[in-house]
Amino acid sequence: MQELSIKQDNLDFRAKEAFKTLRTNIEFSGSHVQTVFFTSTIPNEGKSTVSFECACSFAEAGKRVLFVDADLRKSVLKSRYKSGRVKYGFSHYLVGKNDFEEVICETDIPNLYLVFAGPVPPNPSELLASDRFIDFIRAAKANFDYIIIDAPPIGSVIDAAIISRQCDGGILVVGSGDISYRFARKSVEQLEVAGCKLLGCVLNKVDVTGGKYYGKYYGKYYGKYYGKYYGNYYGNDK
Repeated sequence: MQELSIKQDNLDFRAKEAFKTLRTNIEFSGSHVQTVFFTSTIPNEGKSTVSFECACSFAEAGKRVLFVDADLRKSVLKSRYKSGRVKYGFSHYLVGKNDFEEVICETDIPNLYLVFAGPVPPNPSELLASDRFIDFIRAAKANFDYIIIDAPPIGSVIDAAIISRQCDGGILVVGSGDISYRFARKSVEQLEVAGCKLLGCVLNKVDVTGGKYYGKYYGKYYGKYYGKYYGNYYGNDK
């Protein structure tokens, strides 16, 4: 098992309470809900931040949590949260180069463990649809209380729908003012077709203070790391 320290964001009281509420709502979704994936419709809606902070909230509550960066095409987490070198990632496991224990990182946050995406493979969708991914989820459920998976935007690539098949439920992150109701509804329909149990939606980047806190807090990351990448590689038909 690898070890690393985490560079956490400083959240204010409102944000911390919001993630506690999210954690509680997931817990009340049922004791069978152990593996939860987060996705969004398009890049820049803040799903990686929301999913990671949700994992931290579960860890703070004493739950043993595994956070999986399953965006094999473009991870934003490696540069944002890692302090130290990570040798093995999720793609190493999926292609059969490393075992389950070898790709897990024990963090300096009690109860929180991470799996980073690893090198970009040429066939992400095929790897996520493989038996290796099924085996990974099975092993994770046997060793952790909760598995939180950060999946790519459902409106950009099919990966999130593939991931959803092995999860107990999913959460759609919607950036306030970022997309239309029709577009968000289309994402929900895509997940339903995949057989996903949608636990709910998180409305992100809402200005609850009358100022610019949430827009600045989340927006400063995702335009930089996600916006150009998906536009260049997957077109602008979103």
